[in-house]
Amino acid sequence: MTSQPLDGLVVLECAQFLAGPFAGLRLADLGAQVIKVERPDGGDLGRQIYLSDTAVGGTNTLFQAINRNKQSFAANMKDDADRQKLEKLIAQADVLIQNFRPGVFERVGFSSESLMTINPNLIYASVTGYGTSGPWVDLPGQDLLAQARSGVMWLNGVKNSSPQPVGLAVADMLAGHNLTQVILAALVQRGLKGRGARVETSLLESLIDFQFEVLTTHLNDGGRLPQRPERYGAHAYLPAPYGVYPTEDGFLALAMTPLAQLFDLLEMEVPAFGLGEREGFSHRADICQLLATRLATKPTAAWLAVLQAQDIWCAQVMDWPDLLSSDGFKALGMTQRLTLSHGESVATTRTPFHIDGATPTSPIPAPTVGEHNDQIMAQFDL
Repeated sequence: MTSQPLDGLVVLECAQFLAGPFAGLRLADLGAQVIKVERPDGGDLGRQIYLSDTAVGGTNTLFQAINRNKQSFAANMKDDADRQKLEKLIAQADVLIQNFRPGVFERVGFSSESLMTINPNLIYASVTGYGTSGPWVDLPGQDLLAQARSGVMWLNGVKNSSPQPVGLAVADMLAGHNLTQVILAALVQRGLKGRGARVETSLLESLIDFQFEVLTTHLNDGGRLPQRPERYGAHAYLPAPYGVYPTEDGFLALAMTPLAQLFDLLEMEVPAFGLGEREGFSHRADICQLLATRLATKPTAAWLAVLQAQDIWCAQVMDWPDLLSSDGFKALGMTQRLTLSHGESVATTRTPFHIDGATPTSPIPAPTVGEHNDQIMAQFDL
């Protein structure tokens, strides 16, 4: 794209790890100039976090994935000369993102009040673990720990399994998404009313909001706890046949489907207790076991041929090799390759949205610490 929606917007990312940098990534994908402010001695701590023993060009793949298309400005916030440069940069910025523990950014002299005095039009955006008050405010805002406190682990797995965390940094990603949304809303407000704003979210609030559908049920259901299925189920609240079942050669996911129609298509006998809507709840375990026994007799492709022809909501459960080799994935073109300065390249995903029929690209790899200091000092007359 020759022009993107946020072209000309300047974002300072005083953040590390995932939640704050994810919001910076999304704004960069939309065309903003995202300047990652890092410590001169090592930069973002995310540079040292490895998901595996895989590194490309001496940089871990996690850092590359979430910091592409950004610039790096190395500055020591406790050094007077660097602080003066940062304050001058803040005066010209549109957005500042920070995700330190509550009080840390303030203690180095960068409270929202002081920065919005420097720049009244600034959107000051922050992510915390558990908000800015309350008994958990000083606890580590880390993804697994936030999941543990949110209740979400009791929605995964089956009845007698231990609490099951989501196998992704879902709290960080959701908080990053939420922060991006509220930043964009604050920018619209600034355009309409001519003033900046302080916006914030937290890992815990994002996870609670993520559960709004089922938590609302709990709040209005006499406080009953969710009942995870005994086997095969995929949702603590939804009735049979909702779940994942083994087939002869893999796994098949079944979503909301009339049980009578499903049993008919699978050539199964109707059980004595019947197949009405209530039975999907009251006999969930029995129905799921009957379906599992039947589906295990044929390959996944055979069942898909029968069920998809009748518009039954089902899908093969794919692993990553299955996904990456599928025509559906190839049609989306969801990967891109970033070329690093020394010639190596790293494969990663692209932005998940399209604008006026075009897909924004972000071909610039994650920066090295302080890579853009000279360029940024010249641009902003620091």
